[in-house]
Amino acid sequence: MAELATIARPYADALFKASPSDARSTGIWLDALAALCADPQLLELAHDPAATTDKVFGFIREVLDAMETQVVLSSQAQNFLHAVIDNKRLGALPEMASQFRAHVNSQSGAADALVYSAFDIDVAALAEVTSALENRFNRKLNVVVQLQPDLIGGIRVVVGDEVLDTSVKAHLEQMKVALAA
Repeated sequence: MAELATIARPYADALFKASPSDARSTGIWLDALAALCADPQLLELAHDPAATTDKVFGFIREVLDAMETQVVLSSQAQNFLHAVIDNKRLGALPEMASQFRAHVNSQSGAADALVYSAFDIDVAALAEVTSALENRFNRKLNVVVQLQPDLIGGIRVVVGDEVLDTSVKAHLEQMKVALAA
């Protein structure tokens, strides 16, 4: 998806430069919009020649309101969203959010960590896991947990291009390879 990354880059760069003091709050509304714009039905509406910018924008606002999220679209957010819709780039919004997060992480010296777990992780255990992972990867991590029952037990962590797999499934695969050799 190099083309999508190329399309998204100028938007993410401009938004990051325009929001140096409130990058965290910008990231919140941008992530909410990115999640919304990943929906194929919304993209279908946006690509409909009969759909005006105001119609698509209004639909997105209605969906955000119906979701009862705490996301408030500031004037900056509304202007950004109008520009994205006007230029028919709504499909690239998730990539824009990803690149914006990369800018914020780079500025703060942090990284995103996706933790796959077979079971729910309570708050105390997640704090311990986060601390151990930050020591292991030697940086501050923004941890997101995603359930993946096929791991059987343990966790699988993805930080950028690094993977730490301590799951039961991975250990069983290693044993299978060792026994087959």
